[in-house]
Amino acid sequence: MQNQKSSIILAITGASGTQYGLRLLDCLLSAGVDVHLMISTAAQVVIATETDISLPGRPDEQQVFLAERYGATPKQLSVYGRDQWTSTVASGSNTARAMVVCPCSSATLSAVANGASSDLIERAADVALKERRQLILVHREMPVSAIHLENMLKLSRLGVTIMPASPGFYHLPQSVEDLIDFVVARILDHLNLPHTLIPRWGVEAQ
Repeated sequence: MQNQKSSIILAITGASGTQYGLRLLDCLLSAGVDVHLMISTAAQVVIATETDISLPGRPDEQQVFLAERYGATPKQLSVYGRDQWTSTVASGSNTARAMVVCPCSSATLSAVANGASSDLIERAADVALKERRQLILVHREMPVSAIHLENMLKLSRLGVTIMPASPGFYHLPQSVEDLIDFVVARILDHLNLPHTLIPRWGVEAQ
């Protein structure tokens, strides 16, 4: 199993379902993982629309706010702005073992598939690709067009995990939070991080 203290890059983009990304952030920090976080401008708008969180606008203020909200230890959480090109995640020399875009908008999917690198999120994903590191894109949009499917196929062939935010129901969810936890649990599984968010198929809940 991977060292839980290894760092992971998390990007939250402007698709509906920012709750998935925020819950994943909570779980990563609780697991002792160092997190490099980027929240797109569109994602900040969606967070304000879909949640009761009043997220500050500046990255440094977001870092303080989110660290306090989720109980991060000192220096465990780093938040970067879209044009912060001197940040560690912009370079292949960064030590992050994986990157997750959750949720991943179709615009971000397209940019990553075509190597756009026009902002820090896209650049960090491009770095993950060129360094052959784990990259997970949690796409959250339906229906998908042929363009979306072609972009997914291109990235899948490069080793990217395309993980649509499609919660299951075999664990008999009782709330929206249960559905969110299902998706986050699958992401944690792929990151090889232990969790007890949902019972596993065929295993009695403890």
